[in-house]
Amino acid sequence: MSALSSAASPLLGPLFASAKMRAALDDARLLQRMLDVEAALAHAEATAKVIPQSAASPIAVACNARHFDLASLGEAAGRAGNVAIPLVKALTAEVTKKNSSAARFVHWGATSQDIIDTASVLALRDARKLLDADLTKAVRGFVALAKKHRNTPMAGRTWLQQALPTTFGAKAGGYAASLARVRTSLLDAIDRALVLQFGGAAGTLASLKGKGPAVAKALGKRLDLKVPEAPWHAHNDRLAAVAAALGIAIGTCGKIAGDVALLMQTEVGEVFEPAASGRGGSSTMPQKRNPALSAQVLAAAQLAPGFVSAILAGLVQEHERSTGGWQASWLALPQLLLLASGAFERIAEIATGLEVDKARMAANLELTKGQVLAEAVQMALGEKMGRAQAHEMLSAAAKLTAKNGKPLKDELLSIPEVANALPRKQLDALFVAGNYLGEAARFAEASASAALKSLKK
Repeated sequence: MSALSSAASPLLGPLFASAKMRAALDDARLLQRMLDVEAALAHAEATAKVIPQSAASPIAVACNARHFDLASLGEAAGRAGNVAIPLVKALTAEVTKKNSSAARFVHWGATSQDIIDTASVLALRDARKLLDADLTKAVRGFVALAKKHRNTPMAGRTWLQQALPTTFGAKAGGYAASLARVRTSLLDAIDRALVLQFGGAAGTLASLKGKGPAVAKALGKRLDLKVPEAPWHAHNDRLAAVAAALGIAIGTCGKIAGDVALLMQTEVGEVFEPAASGRGGSSTMPQKRNPALSAQVLAAAQLAPGFVSAILAGLVQEHERSTGGWQASWLALPQLLLLASGAFERIAEIATGLEVDKARMAANLELTKGQVLAEAVQMALGEKMGRAQAHEMLSAAAKLTAKNGKPLKDELLSIPEVANALPRKQLDALFVAGNYLGEAARFAEASASAALKSLKK
């Protein structure tokens, strides 16, 4: 599982991926995972009496990444078509230095794809822990915000315009619940993909002369991977499901980051990313507090669909081994994991450190001179004269408010039909945002509870 590209580079990598994931997917770790598979294969074949017991230990001892030059292997891989071919050659030479007899049994009965794909699965298992930690942190952070602000009124917005009052708790609860759902889907997809790939040259294990199943069982046990009913050389559905789940999870983080960035606008100013030294500044404007974390998440959400589509396109694999689709996954899947790590880490930081300005939320509810509560009045008026007539009356009054800046309540009081239908005390109550929050508080609690419950599974 290669980690080539800017998402793993020392210069740009920190913008897009967590330090832990970059370390987990670097080239040295990739190489070591492939060597771990080769070592486990030797022990499994010795257990199944396919190779001499005496050959297993010398092979395993040589399976240390420090013995090999990454640059040389990379250059050779460019000529060979994959990195396993030169690695097996180099490993055989390394074993020969100490035990030429054991060197005869390096990579016995396996094929390049067995090593590469199984190493990719091992990388997925390591990545799972990192991704889960940040998603769990983010869920808990938004749950805390949902509970704290279950009754904090703010403007609900549709089509980027103020619509009706809601609560920030309901908003945060929605974030928590959506992240909890994508976490469950992602972890389940990864768990289903933690399956050994071992089929030999064309998926039949013919070279092992009837002992293939025994070797596969021993190899799976040694690597702690499930052994499938048959090799999956050209059936990439499990990894494609992981890619899709990663794409959805990153996109979900992007939705949250987009909201935060919009709420941080100078003209809105309702929430702010957690402050930190050197974060969100400008190279020229000293007053700026930019949504730096959100921007990085949104960048990941822009990039992820391309990598997901590459893996989905790679599902069309010819016969028993693909020409192109398989190779594309070597780059695409690690990039998705790197992007996901950055997005999850930053969303977790936002969730646990978000600054909420309740006063600004309340002030922004007053910006439209009461228009944000037009539906509340319409519904009350509709009970007296019918919804259609009430809607037309409120629409006309709202247009006048927008035009001359006079509060909507005052415009309505000048209409005899409204004054006759709604007592002043009732009308005053209809223009209190906290009186028209519907089930927002209940939804905040329900979403938070559902999110926490999912973390226990």
